[in-house]
Amino acid sequence: MSKHKIIFYLSIYITIIFFLALIPQQQAIVFQPSNKKDFYIPLYGESHFKIKYTHSIHLSDVVESYKITPTQKIQQYELMYEDFSIGMPSNAEEGETFEEINGSYYIKNMDRVFPFFYLRIGQVRANHTVIFKNKEYLLSRSIKPGTSVKVEIRKLNYFELWKGVNILESL
Repeated sequence: MSKHKIIFYLSIYITIIFFLALIPQQQAIVFQPSNKKDFYIPLYGESHFKIKYTHSIHLSDVVESYKITPTQKIQQYELMYEDFSIGMPSNAEEGETFEEINGSYYIKNMDRVFPFFYLRIGQVRANHTVIFKNKEYLLSRSIKPGTSVKVEIRKLNYFELWKGVNILESL
């Protein structure tokens, strides 16, 4: 085989690999600060996650439970909190259920669907934490406290995975 054919076939091979790397393949929870690299949690088939934080007024835990819909939207299906106070619901909305279990309050059967939502990583005491596969990941270890991030579900290509920060590996 001539040198020109080898170079030709090699360039085609490299071009194909490059374009395959651009195809979004890995579904992830993406935390996107403005003008900075993305932080993400690869889902690997998992469809549930939670965000836990300390409420700024009554200083008790709040846990928001989410699942990913087939259309890559985020559905809040449960809310758990420990105190009736400013900023917390006193009852369930239509179609939802309200329960008290061991001193904590739960709103269940929620059907609040979002294409994305914004979260400001707490600077003082919020301790925003993602609970994924029953493990807790403190977001302020990866993302600077005070930063506002867009939270969404996206399929990432290999370049986006390479440029971003996998929260599961960075802690």
